Amino acid sequence: MVTITPVAEQKIRELMQDEKEAVGLRIYVRGGGCHGYQYGMSFESKMSDDDMVIEKGDVKVILDSQSAPLLNGAEVDYVDSLQGSGFAIKNPQAKTTCGCGSSFSA
Repeated sequence: MVTITPVAEQKIRELMQDEKEAVGLRIYVRGGGCHGYQYGMSFESKMSDDDMVIEKGDVKVILDSQSAPLLNGAEVDYVDSLQGSGFAIKNPQAKTTCGCGSSFSA
Protein backbone atom coordinates (compact mmCIF):
# COMPACT_ATOMS: atom_id res chain seq x y z
CA MET A 1 0.00 0.00 0.00
CA VAL A 2 1.15 3.54 -0.76
CA THR A 3 0.56 6.32 1.77
CA ILE A 4 -0.37 9.83 0.63
CA THR A 5 0.38 12.57 3.17
CA PRO A 6 -2.26 15.25 3.80
CA VAL A 7 0.03 17.87 2.20
CA ALA A 8 0.42 15.75 -0.95
CA GLU A 9 -3.32 15.07 -1.01
CA GLN A 10 -4.06 18.80 -0.93
CA LYS A 11 -1.51 19.56 -3.67
CA ILE A 12 -2.91 16.82 -5.92
CA ARG A 13 -6.40 18.24 -5.36
CA GLU A 14 -5.17 21.74 -6.31
CA LEU A 15 -3.39 20.54 -9.45
CA MET A 16 -6.35 18.46 -10.58
CA GLN A 17 -8.54 21.56 -10.72
CA ASP A 18 -6.62 22.56 -13.86
CA GLU A 19 -6.88 19.05 -15.36
CA LYS A 20 -10.53 18.84 -16.42
CA GLU A 21 -10.27 15.36 -17.99
CA ALA A 22 -8.19 13.80 -15.21
CA VAL A 23 -9.63 11.06 -13.01
CA GLY A 24 -6.51 10.81 -10.87
CA LEU A 25 -2.75 11.07 -10.55
CA ARG A 26 -0.77 8.10 -11.84
CA ILE A 27 2.48 7.31 -10.03
CA TYR A 28 4.71 4.85 -11.82
CA VAL A 29 8.17 3.33 -11.92
CA ARG A 30 10.06 2.79 -15.16
CA GLY A 31 13.52 1.65 -16.08
CA GLY A 32 16.14 4.38 -16.30
CA GLY A 33 17.84 6.98 -14.18
CA CYS A 34 21.28 6.61 -12.67
CA HIS A 35 20.21 3.73 -10.37
CA GLY A 36 18.07 1.55 -12.64
CA TYR A 37 14.53 2.77 -11.88
CA GLN A 38 12.98 6.20 -11.87
CA TYR A 39 9.69 7.60 -10.65
CA GLY A 40 7.15 9.29 -12.85
CA MET A 41 3.80 11.02 -12.36
CA SER A 42 1.10 12.09 -14.76
CA PHE A 43 -2.57 12.94 -14.68
CA GLU A 44 -4.75 10.20 -16.17
CA SER A 45 -8.04 10.54 -17.99
CA LYS A 46 -8.77 6.78 -17.81
CA MET A 47 -7.75 3.72 -15.84
CA SER A 48 -6.84 0.19 -16.90
CA ASP A 49 -8.49 -2.93 -15.51
CA ASP A 50 -5.34 -3.99 -13.66
CA ASP A 51 -4.70 -0.58 -12.03
CA MET A 52 -4.67 -0.23 -8.26
CA VAL A 53 -6.45 2.88 -7.00
CA ILE A 54 -5.80 4.61 -3.68
CA GLU A 55 -8.52 7.04 -2.66
CA LYS A 56 -8.01 9.86 -0.17
CA GLY A 57 -11.26 11.77 -0.05
CA ASP A 58 -11.91 12.95 -3.61
CA VAL A 59 -8.27 12.36 -4.66
CA LYS A 60 -7.35 9.20 -6.57
CA VAL A 61 -3.80 7.94 -6.96
CA ILE A 62 -3.40 5.27 -9.65
CA LEU A 63 -0.68 2.60 -9.76
CA ASP A 64 -0.18 0.14 -12.61
CA SER A 65 0.32 -3.54 -11.81
CA GLN A 66 4.07 -3.45 -12.57
CA SER A 67 4.81 -0.34 -10.48
CA ALA A 68 2.71 -1.28 -7.46
CA PRO A 69 5.13 -3.90 -6.04
CA LEU A 70 8.07 -1.48 -6.40
CA LEU A 71 6.10 1.20 -4.54
CA ASN A 72 4.72 -1.03 -1.77
CA GLY A 73 5.11 0.77 1.56
CA ALA A 74 6.10 4.07 -0.08
CA GLU A 75 5.00 7.46 1.20
CA VAL A 76 4.18 10.27 -1.23
CA ASP A 77 4.67 13.74 0.21
CA TYR A 78 4.81 17.28 -1.16
CA VAL A 79 7.80 19.34 -0.07
CA ASP A 80 8.13 23.11 -0.37
CA SER A 81 11.59 24.29 0.65
CA LEU A 82 14.38 26.67 -0.31
CA GLN A 83 15.83 23.97 -2.57
CA GLY A 84 12.55 23.80 -4.51
CA SER A 85 9.13 22.28 -4.32
CA GLY A 86 7.66 19.06 -5.61
CA PHE A 87 6.46 15.60 -4.77
CA ALA A 88 8.86 13.40 -2.80
CA ILE A 89 8.63 9.62 -2.56
CA LYS A 90 10.04 7.82 0.46
CA ASN A 91 10.30 4.23 -0.67
CA PRO A 92 11.38 1.38 1.65
CA GLN A 93 11.84 -0.83 -1.45
CA ALA A 94 14.74 1.38 -2.61
CA LYS A 95 18.10 -0.04 -1.63
CA THR A 96 20.01 2.96 -3.00
CA THR A 97 18.87 6.32 -4.35
CA CYS A 98 20.48 9.08 -6.35
CA GLY A 99 21.20 12.55 -4.97
CA CYS A 100 18.15 14.11 -6.61
CA GLY A 101 15.81 11.40 -5.26
CA SER A 102 14.21 10.62 -8.61
CA SER A 103 15.88 7.27 -9.26
CA PHE A 104 16.58 4.18 -7.17
CA SER A 105 17.63 0.56 -7.25
CA ALA A 106 15.59 -2.24 -5.72
